[in-house]
Amino acid sequence: MTDRHSILHVTAQAKGERLDRTLAQASDLSRSRLKALILAGAVTVGNRTIRDPEHRVNVGDAIAVAVPPQAEPAPQGEAIPLRVVHEDADLIVIDKPKGLVVHPAAGNPSGTLVNALIAHCGTSLSGVGGVKRPGIVHRLDKDTTGLMVVAKNDRAHRKLSAQFADHGKSGALEREYLAFAWGVPDRPKGTIAAPLGRHPHARDKQAVRADGREAVTHFEVLERYQGADGKPVASLLACRLETGRTHQIRVHLAHLGHPLLGDSVYGPGFKTKAALLGEPAQKALLSLGRQALHAHLLGFEHPASGEPLSFRSPLPPDLVALRTALRASAGARPSRGKA
Repeated sequence: MTDRHSILHVTAQAKGERLDRTLAQASDLSRSRLKALILAGAVTVGNRTIRDPEHRVNVGDAIAVAVPPQAEPAPQGEAIPLRVVHEDADLIVIDKPKGLVVHPAAGNPSGTLVNALIAHCGTSLSGVGGVKRPGIVHRLDKDTTGLMVVAKNDRAHRKLSAQFADHGKSGALEREYLAFAWGVPDRPKGTIAAPLGRHPHARDKQAVRADGREAVTHFEVLERYQGADGKPVASLLACRLETGRTHQIRVHLAHLGHPLLGDSVYGPGFKTKAALLGEPAQKALLSLGRQALHAHLLGFEHPASGEPLSFRSPLPPDLVALRTALRASAGARPSRGKA
């Protein structure tokens, strides 16, 4: 009787027994738990809701019990190192490493950024995001590195969330990523406007869909890399978000025909292109083990003072190694000096 909906038919032996005792004899739930369910209106006898644990049952009664799922425990603080870029009474900006999931979910109940933040900030985190996502205003994929801002109180959470919802159209919000992509776009800069929604056959993926939500990414080519044969094989792009959909840059660049290096989800068909790289770049890509994406620029308006804040994060060591190897393989042609 631990299913969400359980039905028990009363036999002659149980005739005249108390409702809570009858259920306890047929269930692995405790009598106190069953009593609480009865009092909460979760038990029906026939078509009637019975809230009296002492109700006497009759032969042939069909007793239905709706057992709600147990509330999941709140995340606990864990001593996970954080690279804090900025912190004050209202917010904290961190530089997220690869491999760190932002908040607890199925398959990742602990060891997340939220667990680290609880240990670092204690009870000061905003509760607006809910038990599993205290203070979380926006997210980065597990293997995407770079800058994130987290709210430390409810007022900051509401104001920061409003900025992210506006996507910088009328405020100071700015988000830019550095992305190493296969091939080179046919123009030095451009805009990808393609609506995104859940993939029709893979629920953990996103896809360009006519009925999806608006999604806009602006890109600019920073560097072009030649392969071992001297032909263009990859490029470094600056990608600025105008919207913030799940996996947006990864899906948009794949849609453009230039998926991220190392992206096993949206660019698996490009694995064979690794053979076109020089040996140093092949080794760097093999050791990368993730999509080559880094959130290097984050700007927003401080939720309390209104002061515009801007933070930059340099490429992490694994992407520095990839960039160095791509440059060395057969030369690199820079497009501008921004990165």
